[in-house]
Amino acid sequence: MTSRTGPATTVIEPDLTRIALAVVVGAIMTVLDITIVNVAINKLAHDFQTPLSTIQWTLTGYTLALSMSIPLTAWTIRRFGAKTMWITALVLFVGGSALCGASWSVLSLIIFRVLQGFGGGLLMPVGQTMLATAAGPQRMGRMMTVISVPAMLAPVLGPVLGGAILDTLSWRWLFLINLPVGAIALLLAVRLLPRDPDRKAGDRIDITGLALLSPGLAALVYGLSQAGNDNLRLLAGTATGLLLLAVFTIRAIRMAGGNTRPLVDVTTFRHRAFTTSVAALFTYSAAVFGLLVVLPIYFQTVQGRSPAATGLLLAPFGLGAMLTMPMAGRMTDRSGPRGVTLAGLLIMMLGTVPFTQLQADTSTTVLTASLFTIGLGHGMIAPPLMAAAFQGLNRSEMPSATTTANILARVGTSVGTAALAVILQIYLRAGLHRSTTLTDVAKNRTPHALSVLTDAFAHTLWWTFGIAAIALVPTVLIPPRPTIRPTET
Repeated sequence: MTSRTGPATTVIEPDLTRIALAVVVGAIMTVLDITIVNVAINKLAHDFQTPLSTIQWTLTGYTLALSMSIPLTAWTIRRFGAKTMWITALVLFVGGSALCGASWSVLSLIIFRVLQGFGGGLLMPVGQTMLATAAGPQRMGRMMTVISVPAMLAPVLGPVLGGAILDTLSWRWLFLINLPVGAIALLLAVRLLPRDPDRKAGDRIDITGLALLSPGLAALVYGLSQAGNDNLRLLAGTATGLLLLAVFTIRAIRMAGGNTRPLVDVTTFRHRAFTTSVAALFTYSAAVFGLLVVLPIYFQTVQGRSPAATGLLLAPFGLGAMLTMPMAGRMTDRSGPRGVTLAGLLIMMLGTVPFTQLQADTSTTVLTASLFTIGLGHGMIAPPLMAAAFQGLNRSEMPSATTTANILARVGTSVGTAALAVILQIYLRAGLHRSTTLTDVAKNRTPHALSVLTDAFAHTLWWTFGIAAIALVPTVLIPPRPTIRPTET
């Protein structure tokens, strides 16, 4: 039977508006925290006297923890209820923010960022679940647009806000600013979110799967982060991570159809559209977020710009994405996801080319125009890839597919952040043998040092271009048109 869409179903009732308000206020903190700290890498490395390969874990640890908590979403909602989990996740995130602000060493900061990221990872999928349940199929598109607002604002507001804080306050306020926003989000959650329905107290979690997946991903990213520093740790971490992930995958395949649900249903990879889309999303996430970590370091270390100026220079990226992202969904509906994604990747790569030719005095006009171009491409990539991922899936496969896609996007972000930071570190050590930290590099302002330093950034950003080019391969293999299914009631 086909669902009808009439005036009654297109109006967004006040109850749904209240839920959307509570969700957006809570979600925007977690998305901002991914970008707000990017401009602080130089400052943190200076204050803690720590190499780039170590300080990047304040970013990687956060995004990796985000991906680790996403698989728990479906089970925690069934077991404890969506409202309860939303409030719990907010408390974890706000508590982790307070501890980050009180950090006394780089190790403590990384640990507290992991705690903060664990709470943040639960917020977005729990919020999506609440909105989807309350909206129903007729209002799903608009509600998913609402939940994407933080993702569109973060690349614009995060760097600018982070730069403004660093120019006037301590870096600790990058985290402490979450406390008043978190308090408002908690108040809205208690007052506006509907009461949880009956909970499934007997629902079992795949503990063994969790014990394999979480350490496996962590070990893999850790191993990659040791490239150029410790080859033994590189091999041990990467091998351990791949082994644990392989065991998890084999076990999850065998569990399919059993009494206990696997933490991630890997059988969704039998669908060509899903596999190619998430492969492209993983690879592209590594490229673009690695770029967004390296560029602020270039602006501050080579060009000597302040954190606030750095934040403003990064804003065109977000502005470009805000222009194309709303159109990407409509373009995908008309022409299919493959062409839109390919166009976005090519535009993003075109915008990356000037950064592979960096000089110490590269003009602001070139930098901002290039970032704006990258942003235009960025806005055309994620929406069609997510739409393509669900082509041909049964409705029962959607929750697991959503979880898997979110995990791979987050892990791609972590891998890209770690890889680009390590590659830059390798180039810096090769060109400036006595320089081991960003502080050492910043002090060496001779023309030769600046030339070597600029070349290191340019070579590193060639890797960004190359990783983005790899994403073209799975994108070409995405089915050109979505599979149309009858609307169910």
